[in-house]
Amino acid sequence: MSQHFDVIAIGGGSGGLAIAEKAAQFGQRVALIEGAKLGGTCVNVGCVPKKVMWYAANLASAVADAPDYGVQAHSDGFDWGKLIAGRNQYIANINGYWNGYAERLGLTRIDGYARFVDARTVAVGDQHYTADHIVIATGGRPIVPRMPGAELGITSDGFFALEEQPKRVAIIGGGYIGVELAGVLSALGTEITIVALEDRMLALFDPLISETLTENMKLHGIDMHLQFEVAGIERDEQGLVLAARDGQRLTGFDQVIWAVGRAPNTRELNLEAAGVTVERSGVIPTDAYQNTNVPGIYAIGDIAGRELLTPVAIAAGRRLAERLFNDKPDLKLDYENVPTVVFAHPPIGKVGLTEPEARERYGDTLTIYETSFTPMRYSLNAHGPKTAMKLVCAGADEKVVGIHLIGDGVDEMMQGFGVAVKMGATKADLDNTVAIHPCSAEELVTMKEPVRRPGQSG
Repeated sequence: MSQHFDVIAIGGGSGGLAIAEKAAQFGQRVALIEGAKLGGTCVNVGCVPKKVMWYAANLASAVADAPDYGVQAHSDGFDWGKLIAGRNQYIANINGYWNGYAERLGLTRIDGYARFVDARTVAVGDQHYTADHIVIATGGRPIVPRMPGAELGITSDGFFALEEQPKRVAIIGGGYIGVELAGVLSALGTEITIVALEDRMLALFDPLISETLTENMKLHGIDMHLQFEVAGIERDEQGLVLAARDGQRLTGFDQVIWAVGRAPNTRELNLEAAGVTVERSGVIPTDAYQNTNVPGIYAIGDIAGRELLTPVAIAAGRRLAERLFNDKPDLKLDYENVPTVVFAHPPIGKVGLTEPEARERYGDTLTIYETSFTPMRYSLNAHGPKTAMKLVCAGADEKVVGIHLIGDGVDEMMQGFGVAVKMGATKADLDNTVAIHPCSAEELVTMKEPVRRPGQSG
């Protein structure tokens, strides 16, 4: 005999918790199905533990820079074990919070992994559960390509399980995850080599970001090999070896970390039993309201294949609950101009279109403003990473359609400027804002001369 609910959320990560919380607050009977710890990837093996380690890396860099300011700081080494213990306790506290909060909300917590039986029924083990609305929010998993020796590498999940600091690491992948892990490990004293198939780091970001990131990573001693197509991982007397298809070999690594992307966690859901369309990649296509092709079944978060970010999953889940249970039938998430940050060293922020994307959409009506400088933070240090900023403006009124930043503090700057872009700010609006001096952020409201590209009028 099955148990019936108003809503079943499959997945206890950011998206699943968001829809479950809101639906319960609106008086719905909600079941939350999760086979691991509440919080999902972000809390347990993603954003949160990564950010804790990023702070540790920043502190290590600050200690190294302090003597140039007359502060007689010095390091007696780094205690990896203490950092990991503190980080794990912090995560455990968040898990405990969610466990208690779920109970206070009156959610029915079902431990295990769901499989569809039909369009209104899921099974967890031998038990069946039915609902009027079923929300799929199962997130993603790290990709490990099929090739010889792939199992010799670890993923980002494995990185967060490391009990000892590796001395020499190869990271495969030049995207978000690869760049973030490279920065953290390098600042904490690990020797880093990063390889990427693409011809530049963060290839989907604006070229100014990629160029400045590369310069900053070189400054930190990170070895980069671009257009490096990995054919396999081996082990020799010096350690782990990366073998490329063109014959190159990089050797002597304690660890190899796969950071080549994530795949939707949908293949074990038995979606065909419910008639839900799923792409070959595992993405579940949805309309603008998170509806799948089957009425009453919805997909939110990474599995929907748009803007793979924790706040996006949360926002989509909350809006879906409002639409279904709070008489707001037209409410949906606007996926345009979503700001995001990469916690590199220093961090990177962006919102809106890159210059190439904007050029394709708006042609030569673009006006580009950009600047690059060493921030005041490093005024007494011999070497400091650069800050770079770009405004992408379109049309006669110079509407700001893209902002791209790299440098100290841009992670915090980006939130406010994300609001401005979402509201349709123009370059004149930024110019009319009085600058805060002295700080890096003031550069965004004081740029004067547009950049002239060869052969372009804008």
